[in-house]
Amino acid sequence: MTGLCQQIYKKFTCFIFCCNFGLKFNILKINTLLILLISLVALSCSKSDVKQSKNPYLTNPVVSMTLNLNLPEYNPLKFPGNHIITSQGIKGIVVYCVSDDYYLAFDLTDPNHVPNSCSRMEISGIIATCPCPNEENSYYIISGQHTVEPDTKYPMQQYRAERNGNSIVISN
Repeated sequence: MTGLCQQIYKKFTCFIFCCNFGLKFNILKINTLLILLISLVALSCSKSDVKQSKNPYLTNPVVSMTLNLNLPEYNPLKFPGNHIITSQGIKGIVVYCVSDDYYLAFDLTDPNHVPNSCSRMEISGIIATCPCPNEENSYYIISGQHTVEPDTKYPMQQYRAERNGNSIVISN
């Protein structure tokens, strides 16, 4: 389950606990509701996780780096709407500043074909585009989703990006 799903599950578990012991609701009705709700959350939250993890074209390289915002090469990350490109990952990683404390990091390899000499995507604004001949794959670097076919194409491979003081830690 994703973090959001886990948060929803915890809140509903707490709600059910309060209902069962504090308000004396019908336990059978509450437990039936809980089972239905958990099933719905599990089914709706797992779709993107399964699709991301079963991408046959990509490996999951070990990524662990710290970007010190005091260094001039990372200065653009101090301002929302800017990005930098690093050399780690499969074909490099784009790190995008959404706000002062919210960053995104995606691999620059096109997730919809085997990595090759032309599969490193190019960034223009918030769009990453594959330069391979006969490829028309482009993705939003703020969501990782394909710009035209988000439900049928694999999303960009995402890494964890967290601000810690004056540094951004990128990992998986």
